[in-house]
Formats: sequence, C-alpha cells, structure tokens
Amino acid sequence: MTKRYVLFATLPYAYAIFRPLQTEILARGDEVAWYLESGCENYLNQEEVLLNSIDEVVAYNPIAIFACGNHIYHFLPGTKVALFHGYAVGKRGEKGDVLDDHFTIRNWFDIYCTQGPSSTPIFKMLEQKHGFFKSYETGWCKVDPYFTQPKLQNNGKTTILYSPTFSRGITSVETLYDTIAHLASKRDWHWIITFHPKITDSTIIERYKSLAMRLDNVSFERNEGLPTLQRADLMLCDSSSIILEFMLLDKPVVTYRNTNPGPHLLDVTDTTQVEPAIEEALTMPETLMQSIKDYTWQHEAHRDGNNSARVLDAVDDFNKNHKGTLKAKPRNWLRKFKLRKKLGYWK
Repeated sequence: MTKRYVLFATLPYAYAIFRPLQTEILARGDEVAWYLESGCENYLNQEEVLLNSIDEVVAYNPIAIFACGNHIYHFLPGTKVALFHGYAVGKRGEKGDVLDDHFTIRNWFDIYCTQGPSSTPIFKMLEQKHGFFKSYETGWCKVDPYFTQPKLQNNGKTTILYSPTFSRGITSVETLYDTIAHLASKRDWHWIITFHPKITDSTIIERYKSLAMRLDNVSFERNEGLPTLQRADLMLCDSSSIILEFMLLDKPVVTYRNTNPGPHLLDVTDTTQVEPAIEEALTMPETLMQSIKDYTWQHEAHRDGNNSARVLDAVDDFNKNHKGTLKAKPRNWLRKFKLRKKLGYWK
C-alpha cells in the first residue's frame, strides 16, 4: 500500500534538509508533498507537490509529517516527526547542567530523529522522563548527499564562505563587516556570503550586498546547502551550527568569539587575528584536521548515505509498535490556541 508523507517547511533552510528524505520516499514508491508556512519562500521545482492550505494537508492524510523547526500543528493527521535544523553545538555557550536549545521538548512531536553520540543519550533520557515520544538514532537526513555525491571543485581561487548565525549577542555580522571588506579588497581570495533567513536587519543586509556589487571577488547568495559548502575551501563564522556541517567535508573553520571553542576550531577574539588565522587554516594543519574528524564523529555517527532511509524505518517502527501506547502529550491549550489563531483555522 502506498504511503503518503508531508514535509512541513517553515524557513528556506528546510529545502536542503527535506530533499534527501523526499528522494528516499519516492525511491520506495511512496508519495510526498510539501506544505510551506507563510515565512517560507517557494523554491519548489515543477516535479515537487505543493499543498496550498491546511485543508489540503488534512485531505492528503499523510501517515507522517516531518518538521525541522520548533513546532508543528497538532491538529494535522499523521505521526509528527522532528528532524532538526542543525546540530547540538551549544552555540549559546551552555555549561554544566544547562541543556542546549536543541533538546527543548515543546510537546508537539511523536518522534525525534537524533544524529549521533552528542544527541542520542540525552534524547533517550528525555524520552524516559516524559514518556510521550520515542527517539531513534537515524543520523541527519540533510547530510546524506555529503557522503554520496562527488566533491565539486571551486574555480581554482581560494574561496572563503562567511555564514554567520542570527542569534543576538553572538552574531558577528556587524563586527566582521569591516574586516571582510578590507580582506576582500586586499587579498586574492573569493568570498561567498550567505545569511541565515532570520537575519532580517535591512541595513546590514544592504551593506553586504553593496560590497558584493562593488567587488568582483565577493558574492552575496542564498545558501543552497551542500553545493554552497562544496565551493569553499574554508569557512569564517561565529557560533552557528553550520560550522559542523562544513567540517563534515573535512574542511577547516575560523571562528570569531565562538561560544564553545575547542581544538577543532581556529577561534579568534580580535578582528586583527582573522587574517593570520585564515592563512594558518589554509595550510590544513594535521592536528587541526584530526581534531575536526574526532569532533564531527561525535555529532554525526552515520556516514553511509542512508540516514533518510533510517528516518522512514523509524516512522514504520513507531506506527507499528508504539503509536497509541505512549502517554498523552501535555494539553498545551494556550500554545494550541495561539497556533490556531495565527492560522485562523478552527476546524
């Protein structure tokens, strides 16, 4: 019997996360459709199926709905599956018993698909504590192509990707502008600048766009996921979880005031240190590259390109063996009311 699934996208980063999963669903002979929230621009291609309303999602009647954001609508049919939009890298500098926001249980999901040793044990503990969801270590479906697709070559020029976090207080987007502008003018390096969708300050966006218009070796782009990462030799960042994605390609990262620095990073605390750190990183120091390998294995345990397959197998296991047997989720009346009010949906 053909199964149906829905991909619930809240921001454009969802495309790179969901498309490997979509590929696996279609390879199994099943059906898949997208629902885009109002804040998610439509980058679907002609072959991809779009559901234009909540009523259409309900009528589609999927056996599971996947989300990579923090919420999903409780009144939609199907098992609710959390896939995450990054790794648990402690970008806010969590210490001691304070858990990364990655582990916040918001009471919407039936399944959490974990990525590796840095996340699975904590979710297993939370599963026992709460009792209304199951966790499965599947690996992150977004990175399936990282280990199966041929590596792309850049244009032969040293290329640096700058992809800062949006989080207030730790983003480098304003602090590093002058440094990047100076280096782009001075050095024969190409720069790819991509912003997280939640960076919405029009003034700073226009500054970087203007820089790209002035200099031929600077481009301001939408992050396309793996194709964007593959074009760069090195990343300059702050504390974004995209750092780990880049390091999965065995490439070095220079960070500015990272909240959790370690031997896997070349972290600097002053803008004058950025240029020499980039020069050092480009030499691919042996100790640094080994630290990168050790660090990434803690976060992404599966490198066989089958993470999406494990996600779908997890859904099958849950629906067969656990659905209807777990504790009821907390009622969440206020949150549910707010979601319905936002949509204007009261059915």
